[in-house]
Amino acid sequence: MNKTFLKVTTLVLASASMASAASYVGGSLGSGASLHYQTDITDTSAVRYSLDLAAVNFNFGQLSAGGSVDYLNDISGQDFAGLQPYYGFGLGAGVGIGSVTGVTLYPHVLAGLRYNVAGPLSVFGELNAGVAIGVSNAGTGVGFGSNARIGINYQLP
Repeated sequence: MNKTFLKVTTLVLASASMASAASYVGGSLGSGASLHYQTDITDTSAVRYSLDLAAVNFNFGQLSAGGSVDYLNDISGQDFAGLQPYYGFGLGAGVGIGSVTGVTLYPHVLAGLRYNVAGPLSVFGELNAGVAIGVSNAGTGVGFGSNARIGINYQLP
């Protein structure tokens, strides 16, 4: 009986904390274009899932697609005239099929500023940098990668 009560209590508390988590959709432009879905983990952290449209290129026989998962965390106690700084880390991946077939991984760190425009709408600017690792039929390579983007988030009701 006590185990059942504990399980039910845990489920209720978990669902209550998940119900209060905000979710967002948005997009960004910069070194590339992306569409993303973001969900809050806590009041100061979130996870963002992105589809990288900049990596989708139709270059006469080459098709590439990519995406990333990023963990974002607010820098507590910092607010510069409405600009909220944040940092994080993530993993990007891409697959190319065509004249060059291969896989690219991009572990990276990031930093950005977010500004709440009005109600559910916010804008952000972000920089990220990391190691780009590629394996393809053209060879293997390791290099430095970086990206910059400006984006928009819309909080879902």
